[in-house]
Amino acid sequence: MPKARLRHIAMSVKDPQETAKFYQEAFGMEYVGKSDSDIAKAVFLTDGVINLALLAFKSDEMAQGFKKDYVGLHHIGFWIDDPKEACADVEKAGAKWLMGEVANMGGGFYEIKYTDPNGVVFDLSHHGWGGAVKDPGESNEAGPTVETMRARRAARKSKQLEPAGD
Repeated sequence: MPKARLRHIAMSVKDPQETAKFYQEAFGMEYVGKSDSDIAKAVFLTDGVINLALLAFKSDEMAQGFKKDYVGLHHIGFWIDDPKEACADVEKAGAKWLMGEVANMGGGFYEIKYTDPNGVVFDLSHHGWGGAVKDPGESNEAGPTVETMRARRAARKSKQLEPAGD
């Protein structure tokens, strides 16, 4: 088995709903969920293996190195087995840390962001993304749904869970 599996593609778009409609009609992608956070409005789709995040960023700062009106590939994500080992491997290979901490992962959803030597942003996640499947053909669960992530945040806000970075 590979150490990492490409399971997430994030695109910066003007209108996530309209863009989702296109990918659903053109390619039969399935709706996973949507969110409206401080970072971006988002719609999440899947082809049954990979999660496609369609993001309309709310500010240049939240766009993480891009302008909020940028349209195109924003970042990719890898589902990894061991976060500490994966971080060490990518840093040894020349990646630069951007944001996120292994120590703050807790039991919830998280992403650790890096840039490759070309400046391309990529995520590492041990829990995967909604609609993504870690090992297609094997018995495993898909990543967390948007509703699961929302419920975890709400529970933490009510002090039922420790912060986990999602």
